[in-house]
Amino acid sequence: MKALILAAGYATRLYPLTKKYPKPLLEVKGRPIIDYIIEKIGLVGSIDEIYIVTNSKFISDFRKWAKTVSSPKKITLVDDLTKNNQDRLGAIGDIRFVIKKKKIQKDLLVVGGDNLFSGSLQGFLDASLKNIAPTSLGLYRLKRKNDASRYGVVKLNKLKKVISFQEKPKHPESNLVAMCLYYISKNYLNLINAYMQDEKRKADSTGSYIAWLKDKVDVYGYVFSGSWFDIGDYQYLNAAKGVFIQ
Repeated sequence: MKALILAAGYATRLYPLTKKYPKPLLEVKGRPIIDYIIEKIGLVGSIDEIYIVTNSKFISDFRKWAKTVSSPKKITLVDDLTKNNQDRLGAIGDIRFVIKKKKIQKDLLVVGGDNLFSGSLQGFLDASLKNIAPTSLGLYRLKRKNDASRYGVVKLNKLKKVISFQEKPKHPESNLVAMCLYYISKNYLNLINAYMQDEKRKADSTGSYIAWLKDKVDVYGYVFSGSWFDIGDYQYLNAAKGVFIQ
C-alpha cells in the first residue's frame, strides 16, 4: 500500500502566515503539522512508501524539512509544477497527478496535509479491508450540528455505507462530517481520472468527488473518536495549538 499526503495548496485563508511558507509545516505543540501525520502512517505495517505532493513554490521548504524528519517509511516528494493559487491542480487533480506520475498500482491511503486527528489509521484501514470497500472515508462527529456547514456532511446506513453526502450545506442534516482522509482500493484508482474527465470544474473539491463516486460504487465511512482539527484558518490553528492531543 502507498500513502499520499496532500500538501500542494496555497492556504490563502492563513495569509500572511502562509504567503511564503506551506501550511503543513506550521507548528502545533512544537512540531510541524505534517510530522503528526507521518508518525501515524509510520505505524501502518502495510504501507511501504509515503508520497507528499506539494508545489513549485514550496518544494524547497519541504526538501529542507525532509532532512529533519524520521520515519520507517520511504518518503518521496512530488512537485505538481504549479506556482500560485490560480493555477493549482486542486486536491483531486493532485491525486490524479501523483497516480499517473508515480504509476501507482497499489491500494492508496490519502491524507490532507492540514489534518490533525487522534485515533488509529490502522483501525480505519482494517475496517476498509473488512468491508472490501472500493473507497472509505474518515469521518468525525461534531458536537454541534450547525458547525457541519463548513464540511462535507455524511449519512451512513447500518452497514456504515455512505447513503448521503452534501458538500457544505447551509442547513446540515447531520453532525457527521468527512475528514480529508481516504482509502482507495487499487482496483478503483481509475475512477479518479474518470471523475476529472466528467467534472473538470470541481478538481479542488474532494467532497464533490465523493458525492459523484457514491452513486457509482460502494463508499463506506469510519468514525474517528478523540479530537480532529482541520487547519483551515487562524481560528482552528489556534484551537489546535491550545488543546490538540495526539
